[in-house]
Amino acid sequence: MGVDNLIFLESLEWFDETGQELLHRLPERGSGEIKWGAQLTVRESQAAVLFYKGRACDAFGPGRHTLKTGNIPIITKILSVPWGGTSPLRAECYFVNLKIFPDLKWGTRDPVAFRDSELGLVRLRAHGVFNLRIIQPVLFINTMAGTMGKYTTKQVEDYLKRVIISRLNDFLGEELDTLFDLPGRFDELAEGLKKRLVKDFVRFGLALDELYITSITPPDEVQSAIDDRSRLSVLKNDLENLSRMKAAMAIEKAAESTGEASAGLGMGMGLMMPAMFGTLQDGTTKEAAGAAKAGGPRCAECNQVIPADARFCPFCGHQQVILKQCANCGKNLTPGAKFCSRCGHPASEQPKPVFCPECGEENLPGATFCNQCGSKLA
Repeated sequence: MGVDNLIFLESLEWFDETGQELLHRLPERGSGEIKWGAQLTVRESQAAVLFYKGRACDAFGPGRHTLKTGNIPIITKILSVPWGGTSPLRAECYFVNLKIFPDLKWGTRDPVAFRDSELGLVRLRAHGVFNLRIIQPVLFINTMAGTMGKYTTKQVEDYLKRVIISRLNDFLGEELDTLFDLPGRFDELAEGLKKRLVKDFVRFGLALDELYITSITPPDEVQSAIDDRSRLSVLKNDLENLSRMKAAMAIEKAAESTGEASAGLGMGMGLMMPAMFGTLQDGTTKEAAGAAKAGGPRCAECNQVIPADARFCPFCGHQQVILKQCANCGKNLTPGAKFCSRCGHPASEQPKPVFCPECGEENLPGATFCNQCGSKLA
């Protein structure tokens, strides 16, 4: 049955038809009056959270569950006459999609500033993809989705793009000295950037499964300078041979205008592509196999492997169903807590943005370098 009937009990379930929904609420509009004895069916790739009287009661794993609320069929309707026939015991159910959402795009909308030790201030554009999944359903609902009936990857992607770019700017400023060292370090940079983003994602109950950097490109004039430097290093700083080589390259470009030459070049690239993609596929398979052997979920407090359906850590008692986290140290807070039991900061405290002292641009909390001018932040 549906969730808007007056007499019968509800049977609640949800299917993601689009493949892009992170969250779906029943009923889809407004709050509901889910009754005592309603049946909730949760699939293996889902979790469900019952909100009763405005608060999250519990998170339900896969299986069939019987819900218990104060709404009794027919009787509740009679008793709710003073409220216009609407029961004040509001109850709704949120379904959370726990699958991995792959191939989400990230990239710079505007070039970010990077201070190169040899080239000076350079504007960089970067692009890549990342995989996302929800690991703390209640925390995700309370901090990001709120009371929205649906929440898709499109709605969360724009914000996460900004977070990734801000942390990338900090990471490059600390780990990369010059763009001349960039070739061959994409995998290393992607792995380091992924580790730096863990805290930003966990704060919203999300996990960053994988992150890939597909390109980091400076302006055209900087690329030309890098190309000239690489040619000089190959020719051992022989300017005469460099000028001869550039002349030969000009002749080659002129030859490329003919149809036969373009066809021959295309054929050569076509023969090289299978080997290139074969290497990439093998590398990805080995990486995924290594991740599969890493074991089950781990407790964020003691780092011990715990059962997937555990609500508390059997080793240290740390609560696994997170309702709220301390903005200062990340400690899981109990409902109604006013101060963090670990660091003593107020539970309502929010991370403060950082403003650049040079240009006044606003940056994300914890940023080290300014996205606008590249200056180091205090």
